[in-house]
Amino acid sequence: MTSIEKLLNCRYPLLQGGMAYISQPKLVAAVSEAGGAGILTSVGETPTSLKALIDEVRQLTSHTFGVNLMLQQNNIAELVEVIVQEKVPFVTTGAGNPAPYLRALKEAGIKVLAVVGSVYHAKKMDALGVDAIIAEGQESGGHIGEISSMVLIPQVVDAVSVPVIGAGGVYDHRSISAMIALGAKGIQAGTIFLASQECQIPNSYKEKLLDASEPATIVTGLKYGHPVRSLKTTLVAEYAEKEFSGASKEELDAYIGNAYHQAVVSETDNGCYLAGQVAAAIRRIETVQVIVDRLFPPKQTGSK
Repeated sequence: MTSIEKLLNCRYPLLQGGMAYISQPKLVAAVSEAGGAGILTSVGETPTSLKALIDEVRQLTSHTFGVNLMLQQNNIAELVEVIVQEKVPFVTTGAGNPAPYLRALKEAGIKVLAVVGSVYHAKKMDALGVDAIIAEGQESGGHIGEISSMVLIPQVVDAVSVPVIGAGGVYDHRSISAMIALGAKGIQAGTIFLASQECQIPNSYKEKLLDASEPATIVTGLKYGHPVRSLKTTLVAEYAEKEFSGASKEELDAYIGNAYHQAVVSETDNGCYLAGQVAAAIRRIETVQVIVDRLFPPKQTGSK
């Protein structure tokens, strides 16, 4: 079976999660420069703006990188066309079925990695012919499934014929050892890169991460089948209370509004800060290189 390093042409079997609005060129390029595979967000982008972001990444690094495609976006076909024209090395897909775009991507030599939260969807993606599966446990931040990485990864490994990348709860080299033991060929991490110097989220977002204590996060959206994990804030706690007190989906949507987007683009003290459970372990803002070195410690040389 092809290794992730060979599949994606990177030094380490490490993907940086394509976080909506957050995974911008500076972060993406830094991860790729450090030996991983940075992933650019396409959420909220037009074909023109996505091409500009791709160009910016290429100005910052000559190493491999990918683009994350949230397949329910209204302009997804146009975004895929840009990715094909630009021959981006790989894409990760989520929130939908990549089947309509798979042929065009493959014919352009673009690798397709599908993010799944269940064995059922892993099998579906394998049958479609994707190049790898990212098995994302419910420890992750943002939109999540219901199965933990400890349970999900080995089942997906046993169920598919392509390499599996583990995601959810990644902090350091011990996380990688655990996922490799479960059968994964690599890992994807998101939350730990929120606390990097190169991640261009507001300071208020980073301060919330540093202040987070166990349990750092809360899951909302369960009632209507769209669970989301975020840091505990007054806003999110009140949302959860309303959710289980009989509020309608329309009322909940009106209450939360665009709190996530505002948390990403502006200094606010009470937004919706998406993050995984590993947020409780984060205690400082570091460079991407330091974070990657913690995941893949440099080999020590010299005699004892």
